[in-house]
Amino acid sequence: MLNKIKKKVFIIAEIGINHNGKLEQAKKLINAASKSGANAVKFQTYKTEKRVKKNSPIFDILKECELNEKQFKILKDYADKKKIIFFSTPFDNESTDFLIKDLKVKLIKIASFDTSNFELINNIIKYKIDVIMSLGLSNINQIKKNINKINNKNKLGLLHCVTSYPLDKYDANLSCINKLQKLFPKNIIGYSDHTKGFDISNLAVACGAKIIEKHFMINKNDKCPDKAVSL
Repeated sequence: MLNKIKKKVFIIAEIGINHNGKLEQAKKLINAASKSGANAVKFQTYKTEKRVKKNSPIFDILKECELNEKQFKILKDYADKKKIIFFSTPFDNESTDFLIKDLKVKLIKIASFDTSNFELINNIIKYKIDVIMSLGLSNINQIKKNINKINNKNKLGLLHCVTSYPLDKYDANLSCINKLQKLFPKNIIGYSDHTKGFDISNLAVACGAKIIEKHFMINKNDKCPDKAVSL
């Protein structure tokens, strides 16, 4: 999958949980991403009880936005029909196994806050599958450790990411893209953008990013969890 990324930038339209747990809204988002020319749509696959504790302030939001396996199968088929790549970020081993074994995805995303979740990472690398990893909250030693684990079996894309939602454009620190390219020349370097608008994404491409990941919604009046960081 990632071997196909050469001169053109690989655009990930991040649906995440902006579908609000509604199947038809998720289909509309896939359709919008396909029409826009994005290369892929990305979701989040999880069991809420395994992702956060019940007393978490975001438990109810995540539960409302949780899609079941049947719904994901429908959405994968719909994305295939629309000729756009479907993949997701799993947050537990059960979700990982479902995405790879049942849905046959060709790509898996590891979220920034799971870069030290070696139980999850070890389960992912059991499979011969390409991986994209966001690097928010990571230091260089941690990145090297993950690369050594993942690169043995998998093609790996690394996304510069600042974990602020939304991110002030003056804090984007895009010089990290060039630094990552020099440190890890065998890996594909990209950018996960949490700023408002798309100016910083454009600048990231000018800095050499080959992958751009951006949350989106259908229109500015949508009520969705990631509205603050969504196009």
